[in-house]
Amino acid sequence: MQQTSPAHTLPGDATAATSTIAPTRAAWLAVLSVGIGSFALVTTEFLPVGLLPSIAAELRISEGTAGMMVTLPGIIAAFAAILVTIGIGKTDRRYVIAGLTATLIISNLIVALSDSFALILLARALLGVGVGGFWAIGGAIGTRLVPPAYAARATSIIFAGVSVGTVAGVPAGALLGEIAGWRAAFQATGAIGVVVLLLQLALMPSLPAAGSLTFRQVPELLRIKKARLGMAVTLLVFIGQFTAYTYVTPFLVQVAQLGAGVISALFLAYGVAGFIGNLLGGWLVARSVRRALIAVGLVIGFSTLALPVAGASLAGVVVLIVTWGLGFGMMPIAVQSWMFKAAPHAMESGGAVFVSTAQVALAGGALVGGIVADHVGVSGVMIVGGAFALAMALVIWRFGVEDGGPGAKLAAVH
Repeated sequence: MQQTSPAHTLPGDATAATSTIAPTRAAWLAVLSVGIGSFALVTTEFLPVGLLPSIAAELRISEGTAGMMVTLPGIIAAFAAILVTIGIGKTDRRYVIAGLTATLIISNLIVALSDSFALILLARALLGVGVGGFWAIGGAIGTRLVPPAYAARATSIIFAGVSVGTVAGVPAGALLGEIAGWRAAFQATGAIGVVVLLLQLALMPSLPAAGSLTFRQVPELLRIKKARLGMAVTLLVFIGQFTAYTYVTPFLVQVAQLGAGVISALFLAYGVAGFIGNLLGGWLVARSVRRALIAVGLVIGFSTLALPVAGASLAGVVVLIVTWGLGFGMMPIAVQSWMFKAAPHAMESGGAVFVSTAQVALAGGALVGGIVADHVGVSGVMIVGGAFALAMALVIWRFGVEDGGPGAKLAAVH
């Protein structure tokens, strides 16, 4: 899951318009409908993070097993990012986006009503299809809805849904789960999905594609050394982030011994810090993408490593959670800016490959965290997550070479 992204399009998705006439109100409403969709997807993907203890207790499974609700969608999304992008061919993007939103609704409905964990995992796998497909093509939709001069602003609106989902969606879901039960949280996000789907069908114009992505184009990034390094960095830092983040609620309950209200407030503080980190990350990558990546690894690494030590102090936990949020906010823009500078000509095929890499790492992190949580404990999860993040900083410090290119300027705009 990403907070900002350089605009990229699939073959045939770039608008042919060259006019700088201001977009109509209808165009901005269409963009907003996609942005709300991104908010709903991010909220749903990470909703179990704040609800793991109550889900595990009701279904009588371990918290590590319950973490599969985060792991499985990530695995499916990794494949869906490429397969959906290729499979949709020249299908009207309006219906593609609406179909991906529909997977969110169906998934949440099944999770909210089912007592079978196997069926719940199947529903979360369906969500993975929606998540992977959306992130592979969603960023390009904004460039289709408005004239080129306003494309960056439209893309920013769409990806702002990610920030809002992190800031408000996940903590709100955790709070609702505490008040009305975890199933109510999934019912609420499903209802949001219904509203989003209706808005998209009503507001989005027809978006036919003149071309499509093929399997032959997918491996393009793998031929570029700097892009391969970027993918390795993505794997390390995303595994570190989501090894720790997936199990932060059990840590705060078991080690820090905090109540639900305090934990919800901490999620909110984490999200706000992430939003600020996103802005800070844009400033950093405009100066040095390599240094920005090193900073991300160090901030996430040291803040998560220190949590088991500071767990007995509320003040210490608050400081470290907020610091961690800053690092998380900087992470997507730093990683994606490196990838764009590595292969600015290949972002059409590279977008799907990058999403797949990030989702594999997300799923891998949640899986690693679950294994460590069940066999070592939640404090060990924080240590392992921090170690992966620090390893990323070490790799980019040792092997990363800064060079010129348009990536930093574009990242600063986005």
